[in-house]
Amino acid sequence: MGKTERIISIDSIDSVRIGQTENKEAATGCTVIICKDGMCAGLDVRGGGPASRDSQILNPLMAAQEIHAVLLSGGSAYGLGAANGVMQYLEEKDIGFETGFAKVPLVAQSDIYDLSVGDAHVRPDASMGYEAAKNAFEAPNYKDGNYGAGCGASVGKIGGMETAMKTGIGSYAIQIGELQVGAIVVLNALGDVFDYRTGKQIAGLLTPEKRELRSTMEYMKKSIKVVDNKFMGNTTLAVIITNAKFSKPQLCKIAGMGHDGYARSINPVHTSADGDSIYAVSTGTVAADQDLVGCLAAEVISEAIMKAVFSAKGAYGLVAAEHLRTAY
Repeated sequence: MGKTERIISIDSIDSVRIGQTENKEAATGCTVIICKDGMCAGLDVRGGGPASRDSQILNPLMAAQEIHAVLLSGGSAYGLGAANGVMQYLEEKDIGFETGFAKVPLVAQSDIYDLSVGDAHVRPDASMGYEAAKNAFEAPNYKDGNYGAGCGASVGKIGGMETAMKTGIGSYAIQIGELQVGAIVVLNALGDVFDYRTGKQIAGLLTPEKRELRSTMEYMKKSIKVVDNKFMGNTTLAVIITNAKFSKPQLCKIAGMGHDGYARSINPVHTSADGDSIYAVSTGTVAADQDLVGCLAAEVISEAIMKAVFSAKGAYGLVAAEHLRTAY
């Protein structure tokens, strides 16, 4: 008989600290995942327009075997300076890679494009990154919905923001025996979102009256002409977190398998207008099968995507799932 699977909270996974902060007026924010003793990490990028920082250190050919934080942020490329604040806080806590002259905190970062939602001139900066890291250590405050990097998230943008829909950040985690696997997803896709279990559309492109959903793919099929700018920018970000022990190459593979969760839940996905990226981090020593964890990663990502839909509240002129005619 197999071990019993149970749902756990994302912040109960061994050795993980999660902090968030947001500027609700500007519709942007940060979410940081920290492991003070270091965590092995991998990355798989499938979208055509990522905004990232220090992502190359997660390449299996690079020397660093551990990082100290993954930062998810709004602000597109403008928000990449938020990692400076995370580094500052970690340095103050004496956390980092020992170089002989200073400890250098290793922080990987990816950002969504949320400049079209709130105030395009206010972006996450070093002070916001510092605050998120401080919250992670002193007052962990992770929440699903319009928080952290999900503050300005939206989907269904092929027709412009007038028919886009508000989403946010979502999480889901499970435990089987000693093994813990979870994911945090910032849902900011160009396309539509589906319940992966039933195939039913739950978010995405809205009709002009903003009360019902329609298909992004059908909208795109109306013309085969090249679209140079598929309405600004988009990106769905995820961090898979497990207490299983894996190497960097193994985690890159698990991150790649996690993209199956994107493909089950988002359509279209991995377009040139998306920066779709998935991190996978190992924070513990539990022995577990790589392929099992990769398959579980895809499942928890799909569940976290649904959380990001149903936890979001309407804001900034965008309606959320709770406003649609169809009851879910």
